[in-house]
Amino acid sequence: MSTIWLMKSEPAEVSIDDALAASNQTVPWFGVRNYQARNFMRDQMRPGDPVLFYHSSCPEPGIAGLAEVAGAPYPDPTQFDPKSPYFDPKSDPAEPRWILVDVKALRKIPLVPLGELRRHAPLSGMRLLARGNRLSITPVTRAEFNFIKKQFLG
Repeated sequence: MSTIWLMKSEPAEVSIDDALAASNQTVPWFGVRNYQARNFMRDQMRPGDPVLFYHSSCPEPGIAGLAEVAGAPYPDPTQFDPKSPYFDPKSDPAEPRWILVDVKALRKIPLVPLGELRRHAPLSGMRLLARGNRLSITPVTRAEFNFIKKQFLG
């Protein structure tokens, strides 16, 4: 059974609209610089895994679309680009520190704001809602995903 993921993106960097407009509706999930989030991509994500595409660091954060993991992990090229804000001078091309996966946008949904997610008891254990959670990638339980689909996607 596939794992379900919530993946945060700043819409000024890559929004659900940007992903839908991209070639094959697919974007590389670049710039992840947290080891736990990297490990999720490297060790647990599989092509076809469902993704809740979440807009963060914006006036109204929330789930903005549905997507899926589109391929196996590979080195994030931004770590080697000195002009990139994601450059990591300690990353070695022979043993890259940071990886990414491609994500295929499936559809935009009416925004499900963070505050709305917090109002529902069945989502109270969702990692996104945990105090102090700042991870850009978190697993979502099947029950949480099913509740979100039923409650917000009809």
